[in-house]
Amino acid sequence: MPLFNYKGYKQDGSLVSGVVEASGYNEAILSLKEEGVFISDINQQLFPSHKRISGISQDRFVPFFTRNLAILLSSGVTIVEALQTIALESDTKERQLVTSIKESVSSGAPLWRSLEAFPDMFPEFYIGMIQAGENSGSLDKVLMRLSDYLTSRASLKEKVKNALIYPIFMLCVSIVVLGFVFVFVIPKITKIFKDTNTPLPLLTKAFVEISSFMTNYWWLMFVVLILVVFVFERVLLKKKDLVDSWLLKLPGNIIQSLYYARFARILSYLLEGGVSMLTALKYSARATGNTFIERTLQRTQEDITEGMSLSNALKGFPPIFIQLVATGEKGGRLIETLRQTADIYEEEFNKRMSRLISIIEPSMIIGMGIIVCLIVLSVLLPLLQMNQLIK
Repeated sequence: MPLFNYKGYKQDGSLVSGVVEASGYNEAILSLKEEGVFISDINQQLFPSHKRISGISQDRFVPFFTRNLAILLSSGVTIVEALQTIALESDTKERQLVTSIKESVSSGAPLWRSLEAFPDMFPEFYIGMIQAGENSGSLDKVLMRLSDYLTSRASLKEKVKNALIYPIFMLCVSIVVLGFVFVFVIPKITKIFKDTNTPLPLLTKAFVEISSFMTNYWWLMFVVLILVVFVFERVLLKKKDLVDSWLLKLPGNIIQSLYYARFARILSYLLEGGVSMLTALKYSARATGNTFIERTLQRTQEDITEGMSLSNALKGFPPIFIQLVATGEKGGRLIETLRQTADIYEEEFNKRMSRLISIIEPSMIIGMGIIVCLIVLSVLLPLLQMNQLIK
């Protein structure tokens, strides 16, 4: 609900001011009147726009913010003092963000409400866990859980990026080398054969045509590249449902393992923090990052509302995942089982990603070897023909 700043007088004439939470102005005024406050001024509290935080890396800042806040709170520091300390340790833009949060908390707003003003920085499941932690009085423990999860997620992203560096580098080098060969090398070599009026083999003719096209229409390749980027940004990103559905159909089920692990991990944290099952499902569904799975879990929420158990309502999930959840429900260890399930699928994702990278690298080397071999043959075959004609 919105927060309202107010100023007024008590019955003894003393000035008072503060913040009240209400669904609207009328409810805020009635609430204050019941407390014996005569209002002189009241206005809705406006949080800073999240546009002010552009340029801050979410992957770097949020784990830093969460970890430090957890450590400071567990040490007995008040939340306002903790936020002030984190602001002093932050860069300029980050300091503005933390200061805005501190000012909101200082005025009486709960931390989770203050974080809601920055949806591009703090995801829904994060805010939900903060709210559960504040309501249960275990904010420092919840923050430590969040910190561990965010650190693990950042580490996984970094691991995937590092694994892809070599293949991407190889691909870029291959494109540059092949471009140089087709534009500068092949034309000079084939010019010798054309001057001798030697009939060229089919393979050589094909490479000559490719070389001629790249030399004369190099600008067209840039146009195509721009069109590809345009289509990607304007079509694929806007049709996220289509892309997410396609990602789930990739061979090897690599991406699915990551989504299932993320869902199980967030759901376990939310349930452990005291969040209701329906709310936890809503937040964890959005935290997966896949709209197709999110829609599936929306139907799961509807089934649970009608009295169905979580394991029976999880349609479309792997049988092993559902069986593990069912076992946890029967044994009264759902949270622990969800955490173990997340570990299983994260390990599965790591194995499959490592296997994929181990296949990509030699495949690129073999592919480059085949192309180089064909280029060499396209040059050698005419030479062999000329040699036979001379004989």
